[in-house]
Amino acid sequence: MRSLDGIEIGWAAQIACLFEVNADKPGNVSRHADFHDTRFEDFVASAVAIGPAFQDAARATVGETVLRAVRDTRRFVRTNTNLGIVLLLAPLAKAACGEGSEGLRPKVARVLGELTADDSGKVYTAIRLAAPAGLGEVEQYDVNEGTVDTTLRYAMELAQDRDSVAREYVSDFEITFGLGYETLRRAWEEGRDFSDAIVHAFLTVLAQVPDTLIARKGGRAAAEAVSRRAGDVLAAGGSLSPRGREELVRFDRDLRDDSHRLNPGTTADLVAASIFVFLTEGGMLKGVSDLITRR
Repeated sequence: MRSLDGIEIGWAAQIACLFEVNADKPGNVSRHADFHDTRFEDFVASAVAIGPAFQDAARATVGETVLRAVRDTRRFVRTNTNLGIVLLLAPLAKAACGEGSEGLRPKVARVLGELTADDSGKVYTAIRLAAPAGLGEVEQYDVNEGTVDTTLRYAMELAQDRDSVAREYVSDFEITFGLGYETLRRAWEEGRDFSDAIVHAFLTVLAQVPDTLIARKGGRAAAEAVSRRAGDVLAAGGSLSPRGREELVRFDRDLRDDSHRLNPGTTADLVAASIFVFLTEGGMLKGVSDLITRR
């Protein structure tokens, strides 16, 4: 793939966030569904806010991009709307700016291998600033520690069993490239509406990867139950058939309560990263109008 310039990377990051939140994914905030403490407009403002940080991704470290994007987001919104997305997009953006003719995933592997303790310190600062729900405490390299003396990739390795975003840093973005992006690409090539393709990718990821935000809030059993339900909705056709869409409505209703305990938020983050790959490596950044207009 060709290297993208800063403006293109900024656009891709912002568009990925906007497409993700516009899709009617079950249990998430979307244009048709708010939470009592977070609205659709918060996510739209957050998508705009990260643009400058990602335009400078080529010149900045991954940690610098994450921290700047989170700080800029906090200028517009009061709650955590995009920490997971920013953590996923930062190394992807750095890689998409990189030289070389190899694909995006090998470039990402190189970026991840070069992460430093300084990246860890800046990311930990960003996490404390974003204050995500269900964070908890750990014995080693807790985010509340003042200093961090290990590389960001190693810190993510320690967290991979409890956080799918961290697992992506260790697996060279296995879920993003191997599941989310491939599902999006196939659905698009089959002629599907892009919003339906996004929901289909969301259900596919959720069915195979129990959502770690749900697990942190409600336990592993709850996350696995939601994944099984997502698989059932997929088996009925999901967003790609009338019967599946009926099941999708029921699934969405069952995931919603005032505590957002069953919000598959990490899955949404992984889907945003998959959209970014679709736009950049998939070559659709110049075809955004086609994604919008296909019906």
